Amino acid sequence: MIRFKKLFIFFFAATFILSCSKDSPNRSGDGSIDRTANLKSLGSSASDLLNDATFTSLNIEIVYVEGNRPTEEGINLFRNFLQSRIYKPDGIKINLRSANSSGKAPFTIEEIVDIEKEERTSYNVGDEIAVWIYFADGSNEKDTNEKFVLGSAFRNTSMVIYERTIREFANRTGAPNRATIEAATLNHEFSHLFGLVNLGTTPVTDHEDPENDGHCIVDGCLMRSSIEFGSGVVNIIDGSGIPTLDDACIQDLQSIGGR
Repeated sequence: MIRFKKLFIFFFAATFILSCSKDSPNRSGDGSIDRTANLKSLGSSASDLLNDATFTSLNIEIVYVEGNRPTEEGINLFRNFLQSRIYKPDGIKINLRSANSSGKAPFTIEEIVDIEKEERTSYNVGDEIAVWIYFADGSNEKDTNEKFVLGSAFRNTSMVIYERTIREFANRTGAPNRATIEAATLNHEFSHLFGLVNLGTTPVTDHEDPENDGHCIVDGCLMRSSIEFGSGVVNIIDGSGIPTLDDACIQDLQSIGGR
């Protein structure tokens, strides 16, 4: 039986430093929401996401543009991945809602940041940590005919999935189905929120790819990447299913309270 292998690009953005304005969302006497805890650098909330020392539940807000809702199977596979890696005794909530198109595609990561500012409603509160995921109706501006960015983790609790790109790629002959690509992208990008690899979570052993910052050098790992076409971060998914984290990455997560 022939096994097909396809190359998919997972992109993680550099840290964004945002200045506070007069309407900066610090908690005040009027009970306004403190958003600052969710506007930090990528990987800085890794331990909070993984263990239950501060937050005992996880609230994931998925906002998808009309016509770009992720598959139920993809979300279920993503939930299974989270349950296998984190301790949240009060549970994991994944809430989906639709939004109108921004009309900004193809997107820069700065434009995604602006969309988050307009669309995000869930932030950390009490013992619940919140994550925002946007399923976009367009591609990343850096895409070419040979390179496709499927997802970007860009802050401590923020990420974007380029759902339209995923759908187009899934329709190609020999490609894995859409749910598999969605789940693999979600798992990979959320692992960047976990601080992998060396993005806020200190490696227990040296397994970061020296040629690809933030990715694992171990063959077959979910966080494995290689540079192709001169730029881009490439992760290989094959027809056998979604890659899993290798032992070195799991040890990193366990070192800060993960499973």
